[in-house]
Amino acid sequence: MTTWQLVRVIAGCFILLSLALGIPTSPLFVSPWWLAFTAFVGANLLQSGVTRWCLMESLLRKIGVQAGD
Repeated sequence: MTTWQLVRVIAGCFILLSLALGIPTSPLFVSPWWLAFTAFVGANLLQSGVTRWCLMESLLRKIGVQAGD
């Protein structure tokens, strides 16, 4: 997988996990404050789409993941 594919997979997993932990009707509910993490991930996706720079992608490149085109 390339960096851009991994960024989307990681973001999707973070969003689903934070929703599971933050929605009161979820069997995994911990606290509604987990929804703030969902908003944080969404804001970072928005920022990376506008600026064309993503911290997660930079970190993945540093650990040797192949850059996507």
